[in-house]
Amino acid sequence: MADRDDDDFDPEEPEQRQIGREMVDESTGLGSVMAHFYRGEMSRATTWRQRLDQTTTWAVTVMAAILTWAFSSADNPHYILLVGIVVVSAFLGIEARRYRDYDVFRSRVRLLQENLFANALDPSRDVEHRDWRVELARDLRVPALKVSSQEALANRLRRVYLALLGVLLVAWGFRITAFTPAGRTWIEAARVAYLPGVAVVAGVGIFYALLVVVAFWPRKRRAKGEFREGEPGAWKDSTEK
Repeated sequence: MADRDDDDFDPEEPEQRQIGREMVDESTGLGSVMAHFYRGEMSRATTWRQRLDQTTTWAVTVMAAILTWAFSSADNPHYILLVGIVVVSAFLGIEARRYRDYDVFRSRVRLLQENLFANALDPSRDVEHRDWRVELARDLRVPALKVSSQEALANRLRRVYLALLGVLLVAWGFRITAFTPAGRTWIEAARVAYLPGVAVVAGVGIFYALLVVVAFWPRKRRAKGEFREGEPGAWKDSTEK
């Protein structure tokens, strides 16, 4: 691409938007830079993806250990499962924070895939975002998180942690009902220290109700690069409509 002054740059011009076509037609310095940049951003996105998986692995490991100990003896206190709920919730908070960082690099990767490489492979179609170069340059100058804490929590709850916390809830309910001492109700068996069983059950119920609200509350998705909702796609011939 020919050099030009910054004042002459217009992201609306076709040759500025569709640099993918020029990268394929001829070898350019910009093409080499973008290839290295894409490789670097993909590596960073992969690293953060692995950190997400590591957090989930630790949560599952801790949960398995707590479940094993809680049911290893009838004399073990039931509130160890409540401790497990708190610990897994802490992992949820850690993973939500990591998810927000992961989305920063994943969004850059998707921006390049949608507008640079897709245009290089099929120049007959226009780019997905007309001002993608400006958007990417702005994000490189001033990096910013694109996903709110609420959306990150909702995403990780729906994908992983609602199931994990649900298992702990069922295990706790089974523990206080199946191992209820003679002469006591399951509500009384839920007592923890000086907290009556009614207060403990109510607290657990309110906490899980909040989890469901956070997970499924309608909101506009800000996360980048996720698969679009709908029927699974399939490879199609270019002439197929």
